[in-house]
Amino acid sequence: MKNILSRSFWPAILLLLLPLQGFSQESFEELKNRFQQGQVLQAEMKHVFVDAYTDETVRTTGDIWIGENKYKIQVEDQTVVVDGDISRVYNKNQNKVIISEYIPEDDDFAPSRFLAGDEHTYDIQEEKSDLANIELTLNSTDPFDVFTTVEIHLTEGLIPVKITAIDQTDNRFTTDFSEAQFITPTEDTFSFPHPDNADLIDLRQ
Repeated sequence: MKNILSRSFWPAILLLLLPLQGFSQESFEELKNRFQQGQVLQAEMKHVFVDAYTDETVRTTGDIWIGENKYKIQVEDQTVVVDGDISRVYNKNQNKVIISEYIPEDDDFAPSRFLAGDEHTYDIQEEKSDLANIELTLNSTDPFDVFTTVEIHLTEGLIPVKITAIDQTDNRFTTDFSEAQFITPTEDTFSFPHPDNADLIDLRQ
């Protein structure tokens, strides 16, 4: 499995936080407000990346927590926690912890960047499916946007259940969420569990 910090993973996860300039749909505005009010999306996720050129497929499953400027992911052999200032990655197979300074401006998919909004705009269509779920389709109006098309599926309670995206090179990103809910975070929500005997590599030094 590839490192879960690779770009084959992050886009579809953080599409929840796409810039909203020029967007008027109430459903998406309410979803954005939940993050801004301090709520955290907690879910089990299954992510699939399909390379358009090689058909290579990368699958990632695990647990995820997404806040306004923090996120945490736990999969079988890695744990990643970003708290807005510092990035911590624990690799179980190597028993290593890598700590580095986190610079949102250098992270194309940082929650804080997406929530802040920028010059990017999307044409948005909202409709309800036969199951009464809300389906949002976002089509990019900017040739420099990372994604050309995004589909976000929400329950009537505005809980994300699936996100599908296609980027400029036709790569496909699909993330399914199960047992998803918004929670009020505690001190343990973004904790960073790792063994005391893990090798520590601090790249801030």
